[in-house]
Amino acid sequence: VQLQASGGGLVQAGGSLRLSCVASGRTFSHYNMAWFRQAPGKEREFVAVISWNGLSTDYADSVKGRFTISRDNAKNTVYLQMNSLKSEDTAVYYCAADFQSVAARTMSSISQGIKDYDYWGQGTEVTVSS
Repeated sequence: VQLQASGGGLVQAGGSLRLSCVASGRTFSHYNMAWFRQAPGKEREFVAVISWNGLSTDYADSVKGRFTISRDNAKNTVYLQMNSLKSEDTAVYYCAADFQSVAARTMSSISQGIKDYDYWGQGTEVTVSS
């Protein structure tokens, strides 16, 4: 599956942005989708994940209550709504896809582990000015 992320930009602290990631090439609804981010000089870290059917979500503690992940399987798109942005949210944001077999889809499990994700988008840069 190919992933194309967009929606990044420069925003003031306290502001909002919505990231989008469009998938193509495979059946989008067979994948759990996640957002990760990588700040300058730091390792890539988990931000949020949503199950293939949209019923399960999970967030990093640092973004809980401020970020919301959602998906539209009809549009092959996953979103990350980011509110109350802080300077520490500045990073390149990547969307990622984790294929779920038929058996896995019956369990609706989701993962924060970077190694579980098979496909990655190119990243979109978010800069939050204080």
